[in-house]
Amino acid sequence: MNDRKNDDRKTLDRRRLLGAGLALAGMAALPARAQTPAWPTAKPIRLIVNFPAGGSPDAVARAVATPVSQALGQQIVVDNRGGAGGIIGADAAAKSPADGYTFLLSSGSAAAIVPLLNNKMPYDPAKDLIPVAAGARLELFLVARADAPYKTFAEFVAHAKRNPGKLSYGSPGNGTSPHIAGEMLKSQAGIFSVHIPYRGSAAVLQDLLAGSLDYTFDPGIAFSHVRSGRLRLLAVGSVKRSRLFPDAPTLIELGLQGFDAGTTHGFWAPAGTPPDIVDRMNREINRALGTPPVIETIRALGAEPQPLTPREFGDVIRADMGRYAKIIQERKITQD
Repeated sequence: MNDRKNDDRKTLDRRRLLGAGLALAGMAALPARAQTPAWPTAKPIRLIVNFPAGGSPDAVARAVATPVSQALGQQIVVDNRGGAGGIIGADAAAKSPADGYTFLLSSGSAAAIVPLLNNKMPYDPAKDLIPVAAGARLELFLVARADAPYKTFAEFVAHAKRNPGKLSYGSPGNGTSPHIAGEMLKSQAGIFSVHIPYRGSAAVLQDLLAGSLDYTFDPGIAFSHVRSGRLRLLAVGSVKRSRLFPDAPTLIELGLQGFDAGTTHGFWAPAGTPPDIVDRMNREINRALGTPPVIETIRALGAEPQPLTPREFGDVIRADMGRYAKIIQERKITQD
C-alpha cells in the first residue's frame, strides 16, 4: 500500500515538473516582450538646454538636475545648445537615441511659440519629442521707466492713446514671448506703440534704464531695478499675482480679459523613449520641484514650480500654442 502511495506521489511530482517545464518552454516560444534594460546604469544622462548658460532655462535645468541626479544615482550633465530661438538644442535632442540618456529642457517660448512662426523646422515638434515634466511657469511683468508721466496702468493706457505711435517697447527679439505679450497688450488695450526687437533681454533692460525705451514685458531680470525705484512695475501679465510683488495687479484684474503671457519651461525626451523611463523621470522631477532649494531658485525668477504629469504638461503647451496662434495671426507676427 505504501509502495503504491509512493508511486502516485512520484508520478504527481513528475507531472508538476513536466507542467512547469512546458510553461517555461511556452514562455520562451512567445514573442519577446520589450523590456527596458536597467536604467540608469554607469552612463551619464545628458540634459540639453536649448539656450545659453545664465538664462532662466539654464537656471531651472541646473536647479532640478542636482536632486534628480542624486535620486537616480547617476550624473546628469547639462549641455547648453543655444541658437535659433531654441531650435538648435531641441533638434539635437529630437535626433538623439531614445534610450533614456538624453533629455531636453526647453523654454516655454521655444516649445509653444517658435513652431508657430517657423514653417521649416528641422524636426517635427509634435512627433519627434514627447513631454516628460513641466519645470516652471514663467510670467512676464509690464515694466516702465520710473520717470514716465504715468504711475498706474490706467494712466499708461490713457497716455498711449493720447500719443499714438510715440511710445516704444523692447523685446528680446521678434517672436519671443515678450514680443507676443506686447502685441497682446496693444490689441486688448487698443493702443499703438512701436516694437523694437533686441538680441536678448539684457540689452532691452539696458536701454530701458537709459531712457531709450518706454516699457517692456520683463521676464524677470529687472526685479532689482524695480525694488530700487529705477523702474516702475505697472502690472503682471499672468492669471495670478506674483509672490515677489503681491501688490502688483494682474492685467486681467485691470480689465484685459484672459490676458496670460505665461510660458512653461519643461522637460522633453526623444520620441520612443520607454514609458517607464519617462514616468520615472517625471516622478523624480516633480519630487525635486517640491524641495526648498529648487523652489527658491525658480521663485527668484518670478516663476512658480509646476509639477505636472506628462499628459498635463502636454495639455499646457497645446493651450499656450492655441492662445498665441490667435495673436500671431491677428498681428501678422513673424520672426523676420
